[in-house]
Amino acid sequence: MDIFEKILMNRGPLGQHAKDFEGYFTFPKLEGEIGARMQFRGKEKLVWSLNNYLGLANHPEVRRVDAEAAAQWGLASPMGARMMSGNSDYHEQLENELSEFVGKESTYLLNYGYQGMVSILDALLTRHDIAIYDSESHACIIDGLRLHHGKRKTYQHNDIDDLEKQIKRALNVLDPKVGGLLVITEGVFGMRGTQGKLKEIVELKKKYDFRLVVDDAHGFGGMGATGAGTGEAQGVQDGIDLYFSTFAKSMASIGAFVSGDAHVIEYLKYNMRSQIFAKSLPMPLVLGDLKRLELLRNMPELRTKLWTIVGALQGGLRQRGFDLGDTNTMVTPVFLHGTQNEAGNLIIDLRENYNIFCSVVIYPVVPMGVMMIRLIPTAAHSLEDVEETLNAFSHVAAKLKDKKYEFANLTAV
Repeated sequence: MDIFEKILMNRGPLGQHAKDFEGYFTFPKLEGEIGARMQFRGKEKLVWSLNNYLGLANHPEVRRVDAEAAAQWGLASPMGARMMSGNSDYHEQLENELSEFVGKESTYLLNYGYQGMVSILDALLTRHDIAIYDSESHACIIDGLRLHHGKRKTYQHNDIDDLEKQIKRALNVLDPKVGGLLVITEGVFGMRGTQGKLKEIVELKKKYDFRLVVDDAHGFGGMGATGAGTGEAQGVQDGIDLYFSTFAKSMASIGAFVSGDAHVIEYLKYNMRSQIFAKSLPMPLVLGDLKRLELLRNMPELRTKLWTIVGALQGGLRQRGFDLGDTNTMVTPVFLHGTQNEAGNLIIDLRENYNIFCSVVIYPVVPMGVMMIRLIPTAAHSLEDVEETLNAFSHVAAKLKDKKYEFANLTAV
């Protein structure tokens, strides 16, 4: 069969809905200044879908440095891959400052978070190694392990007993002369908002010989006393062998980094194909990230504001009887019961009649009959935004209970 004809017959689980969903549920266009309120289809909406945790996207100092760096350097500099011709003092300065901030010996900058994690796992693992990862790991971890030619195992989400069982099984078949064991988890799981049980996993390292990689994309900047991440929050940063995060969340930028022992980072620098064969991170982004890191370190009031909003939003939702699962981070999932049609109508109602923009997750990400509305509180939100949202959620929950969305066919205007 012709490859393109096959595509016409099977558009994929999301692509099959493209004609109905695109522009509204998928690929929506939020316009205007990034913040708590933006334009969607010509109308102002209160937005709870941006991972702009610390509100840095439109911080005046960030905007100034971004603009000045772009004017001075342009987007082409430095030209070429880091290894060949694209290195600079500023790239190395950012790496050194990140190392100091997260308490690791060395750091390597990456162009993108998703691509970076895929390439880290590809570079680290040989066919003799075994990888064990949390069942709710991000797609970048799963896709990185799809490149792995050796064995890989999952353990039930945050189930330390199951992890220990998988470790024992792996060690029984591992040849220690040629292979090793790698455990991979996340600091903050971005959908359900749970913290990875890093403290318990680090404790297992006293009993078993393995290395630990933590993807802390959602934890860096917001978790911990200084914002150094979930390892800091749980007091086990030293027990994390490779600490990975992205600039796309709390830093409101582009890029990522991986930190660890110097000899491991050096190995990655010379073996990560996604970096060896890719153009260097442009200078305006590097200088902008340096400014963002400076603000992250020196403005604890941003984290204080974030957690004030988190407390008000999550506390208010729980007081009104909403199920937030077991989130213990800023990520705020709201679990409701209903069909896929009800989920779509509820979101349309929120957007069109209450002017609140948020996203919904349905089966197969969550069980059939469950919808999860994912809210991302940020330092850019206000307590007034929270109160407006709480009232709206109370209204739509009552409508859902009364079956108002079951047969309705609300129109996305």
